[in-house]
Amino acid sequence: MITIDPNKTYLIDLDGTMYRGNQVIPEAVTFMQMLQKHHVNYVFVTNNATRTAKQNLQHMETLGFTNLKESDFFTSAMAAVLYMKKHSDARYVYAIGEAGLTEAIAKGGYELDEQRAELVFVGLMHNADYSLYSKAARILRQNHAILVGTNQDRRIPDGDAFSIGNGAIIEMLKYASEAETVMIGKPNSPMMEEVLSYVGKTKAECIMIGDNLETDIAFAKDNGLFSIMVCSGVHTKKDALSFRVQSDEVIASLNELSIK
Repeated sequence: MITIDPNKTYLIDLDGTMYRGNQVIPEAVTFMQMLQKHHVNYVFVTNNATRTAKQNLQHMETLGFTNLKESDFFTSAMAAVLYMKKHSDARYVYAIGEAGLTEAIAKGGYELDEQRAELVFVGLMHNADYSLYSKAARILRQNHAILVGTNQDRRIPDGDAFSIGNGAIIEMLKYASEAETVMIGKPNSPMMEEVLSYVGKTKAECIMIGDNLETDIAFAKDNGLFSIMVCSGVHTKKDALSFRVQSDEVIASLNELSIK
């Protein structure tokens, strides 16, 4: 059993940590109840750009989580728009993505205009096809636009299996268009910059909990956070021994965490 510090703010991954696709991880529900009971600060930090904060909340409530609110969720779509608003004067954009991305773009005040697009935001889109990706690649080349990837997940948990992640799509578009590319989500520093601003905390005040060595744990290690890896999603304890990034703690289940 590992005792965690109730005075820290916990940055908690969703897919593979709280649930796997539409399957809840039962011990995650108990873990969240423990954090809430002890009034511990937390925010869900997800590379999933498809859902809005409201949709994330609804999904978790459907799976049995309680006492959550929309402000508990910070997505790579939110981070992408916030970061690019700070680092680019672009007004016109093109986007491939679902509600989480389109809502963030609208709130950011961008105008969708493929003829004048200076930025091309790309998040996971389940019904996207060859022609849509080809169109995005043409816009990138013709407009000399910047490709903004909400996240670079290689694959994502889907029940007991995995589905292709947005990172693979970004690599395809980058290769086809040769566009300048900005990657936002975990493990990249723009995501850290934006999530720390969102929670109003320093790196020393936060701890990352996640299942993916390439995203969650690398996010923590590359940006100076303490990390806890839980083997309920993408990577296993065997992976943790051989991967280039080493987590500070590795647990089989969230039930191994307690608060005194």
